[in-house]
Amino acid sequence: MKSSLEIAIQDGVLIVKCRGRLVYRDEAAALFGEVLRLLPKSQQFVLDLSEVEMIDGGGLGELVILLERARFSGSMMKIANPSKFIRELLDLTNLSSVFEIYPTVEDAVRSCDCEIA
Repeated sequence: MKSSLEIAIQDGVLIVKCRGRLVYRDEAAALFGEVLRLLPKSQQFVLDLSEVEMIDGGGLGELVILLERARFSGSMMKIANPSKFIRELLDLTNLSSVFEIYPTVEDAVRSCDCEIA
């Protein structure tokens, strides 16, 4: 499956729904290049990983870089709805302690509301 992004705004929070594979080289770089381009438009964004089928070390590395870039620019990044496989991989690599992970996009968006209230 080819990777793609779907962009939406919900309650003032940028929602980036990732689909397909987040793997080393072109796929991960293209997806996260687009997210970085959008970063200045929102202080808060949620990556919806519900339709990500595959992620490798390169994709995980891009997630970490994206988180650091978001923090550097004063934005908040949340991860929502990772599949069981993706969640287990985040746990196995101890990245679940680095990212804010929520079971649903709505939960992630609500957490943004709480932090800015």
